[in-house]
Amino acid sequence: MGRSGTEPSLRARALRYLAQREHSRVELRRKLVRYSDDAEVVDALLDSLEKANLLSAERFTQSLIHRRQMRYGNLRIAQELSTHGLDPDAIAAQMQTLRESEFARAQAAWARKFGALPQDAAERARQARFLAQRGFSGAVIRAVLRGVADDDSA
Repeated sequence: MGRSGTEPSLRARALRYLAQREHSRVELRRKLVRYSDDAEVVDALLDSLEKANLLSAERFTQSLIHRRQMRYGNLRIAQELSTHGLDPDAIAAQMQTLRESEFARAQAAWARKFGALPQDAAERARQARFLAQRGFSGAVIRAVLRGVADDDSA
């Protein structure tokens, strides 16, 4: 009786969470386990949601990438995806599409924040730190700070 008494409530909660945005299995499980005494019930519910294609790791990955790609670099996005318990091969496949645009995204983030060339080494370090904290790679950061100088001097 405990299973049938709690499952509709858990299912309704799960659907409400999924209606707001895509969730990973790990994230949704963490949210739902608070409302059930039996973790097996939660796992069975998550299995049924996956079978019904209401819970999808691929859709979650695409959704998170879409939400983060304009503000963050590939390293930060990949790290955030890995915290959600997703398959590393699936993460790598999705990240391949971002590699092509990382320089342009880093340049856009730099322009929004600074928009002016660094005048000294301290300012250059500050701008590089900003981009590094956003998850852009060292090579991309160097290219942005060099490329910006080349574009402005022309």
